[in-house]
Amino acid sequence: MKIKLLVVGKTKDSLLVQLTDDYVKRLTHYTNFEFQMIPDLKKVKNLSKSEIKEKEGILLVNQVDNTDWVVILDEKGKEYTSTQFSNFLQKKMNAGHKQLVFIIGGAYGFSDAVYQRANEKVSLSKMTFSHQMIRLFAVEQIYRGFTILKNEPYHHE
Repeated sequence: MKIKLLVVGKTKDSLLVQLTDDYVKRLTHYTNFEFQMIPDLKKVKNLSKSEIKEKEGILLVNQVDNTDWVVILDEKGKEYTSTQFSNFLQKKMNAGHKQLVFIIGGAYGFSDAVYQRANEKVSLSKMTFSHQMIRLFAVEQIYRGFTILKNEPYHHE
């Protein structure tokens, strides 16, 4: 199974980029992993928040195949411990999905189209984080999940 993390916009903080890239590189040891960034919208100065969400939503949905299992990272989603999340990953691999796609929305969240396309929602925390920071957290948790599944010493309980 391939895993893809689909995000909106470029991360501007070079430290976050470096840390995220490190976990992406680590993940390739365990699975076919892709980090895909949808470029920021241009000329948004005169657009409302809902218009930005709609336009970003179209771009996101267009990057997802009909056969993909889509999980949006949303503060109202289901919460897992790291061990439970590793079991979540294992169940998705066992289910025979060709591709598991995690989506992180832009600064204003998701459009209705993205919510409708999602197969489920997962929350990494009840707290709100910037959409750029959550990329690092998501990639690290996916990596952690694989180390748990392989009984490697990265995760401590």
